[in-house]
Amino acid sequence: YDVTVEEDLGEIQLIKIEKRKYWYQDDWYLKYITVKTPVGDYLEFPCYRWITDEKEVVLRDGRAKLPRDDKTQILKQHRRKELESRQKMYRLVFPLEYVMQHWREDFMFGYQFLNGCNPVLIRRCTEIPKKLPVTMDMVECSLERNLTLEEEVKQGNIFIVDYELLDGVDANKTDPCTIQYLAAPICLLYKNLEKKIVPIAIQLGQKPGPDNPIFLPSDATYDWLLAKIWVRSSDFHVHQTVTHLLRTHLVSEVFSIAMFRQLPAVHPLFKLLVPHMRFTIAINTKAREQLICECGLFDKANATGGGGHVQMVQKAMKDLTYSSLCFPEEMKAKGMDSKEDIPYYYYRDDGIKVWEAIKSFAEDVIHIYYESDEVVCEDVELQAFVKDIYVYGMRGVKASGFPKMIRTRETLAEYLTVIMFTTSAQHAAVNFGQYDWCSWIPNAPPTMRCPPPTEKGTVTIEQIVESLPDRGRSCWHLGAVWALSQFQDKELFLGMYPDEHFVERPVKEAMAKFRKNLDEIVNTISERNKNKKLPYYYLSPDRIPNSVAV
Repeated sequence: YDVTVEEDLGEIQLIKIEKRKYWYQDDWYLKYITVKTPVGDYLEFPCYRWITDEKEVVLRDGRAKLPRDDKTQILKQHRRKELESRQKMYRLVFPLEYVMQHWREDFMFGYQFLNGCNPVLIRRCTEIPKKLPVTMDMVECSLERNLTLEEEVKQGNIFIVDYELLDGVDANKTDPCTIQYLAAPICLLYKNLEKKIVPIAIQLGQKPGPDNPIFLPSDATYDWLLAKIWVRSSDFHVHQTVTHLLRTHLVSEVFSIAMFRQLPAVHPLFKLLVPHMRFTIAINTKAREQLICECGLFDKANATGGGGHVQMVQKAMKDLTYSSLCFPEEMKAKGMDSKEDIPYYYYRDDGIKVWEAIKSFAEDVIHIYYESDEVVCEDVELQAFVKDIYVYGMRGVKASGFPKMIRTRETLAEYLTVIMFTTSAQHAAVNFGQYDWCSWIPNAPPTMRCPPPTEKGTVTIEQIVESLPDRGRSCWHLGAVWALSQFQDKELFLGMYPDEHFVERPVKEAMAKFRKNLDEIVNTISERNKNKKLPYYYLSPDRIPNSVAV
């Protein structure tokens, strides 16, 4: 491409390149740009990179420069911004480094149930289930309060994570050369005197028996380590298919389709919700074409591929209830709502703050357009939207708890909060930590190549290595968790509304109030994270995209 410029541009310091987006993909690999000056000199601006849709690239000339050589502010700023961008892309992932160093420790194992990328399964244990015949003799050395196991349960110090959903799910058989295995563990955890959660018993199957021993911290080192690895693998499967895919991506698509089908663009609730539906249908379509389809990434990398993931979604639908999507209600139902009792549950603490901020915003908008409950009842488009979600999204199942219609402004505020929170904060909480927590393979194996141990005292380090995924599946897994953890270019975060669907001043004032509340949450989280070895930032509003877009 030759470009001739008639006017005098002066000294050229930078060149900016931007390719327009067309209806077909036309990425352009740019080698370099040569500039011929009026006096006949030539300046080379090397690029050697792909120019993609609507992506701006700023180039400097090819002469090498030390920091001291840059005299103008514009060159200094370009140099600094380039490094800031690179540092975000090639970041030192402190949680990952910490995981790699401490993944074997019981503290790290327990911590992930609270603040890892799947912090939704742990619940307070109110009664030891009969299918987990743990005795006081087994766990006495793990208890620190001179109480019996039953007394610890009554005092609320015992927690449980049960992977019953995986029981009976078929392991991946798409590769005839490799046998893959699944387990359905039950893990018992204990809140110690430091109020930290640690594991005290693991059973790798749902049915007790001599070939299904209960593994304990007092067992041989490799017995206990392999048992924990099996739990981590099971946790990965439930996270990917249920917590992430079903309960954020697919549910958000239900909300999106109902909105587009039943709410015209002029409706205030369309204007409120449409930023939270950005790209969701598109990314889910891509997932069905490349990720969860036959011969897709699930089949290539995961033990639940080949149909197991479909079985899991079908089984998990019975637990997909309206109340389970109401964040504070779900925390209370699991006995995990007390901050004094469980002080290190940052997912809960930050989630509650964001939930309340979203709900306050929803209430402000509702009161602008609905002056009474009667107006809510009479809004036929709103009622059609709610009915569409119930009938087509939840298949008209009454047990789902999803309402067929909404009669009050209070109920409408909660309903909208469920939608906005699920499509933004909940997805962020369970998506963007995947590389941090799952890229160290022993901490989140996507498949296991050996069956769960059926007796104690036989596990060796060689057996553990043989059980972990092979190099090929590990590479597929790493690529997936890295890609899923990246923000979109020009990402829109919670509270950012560049497309001005609303023009009324009262709504703009409500948006400003919402952003102020979110900024306060960001500051609170930032202050808490200072000097923490494991900072928790997945629910900081400045890191929560508006919608499910990756």
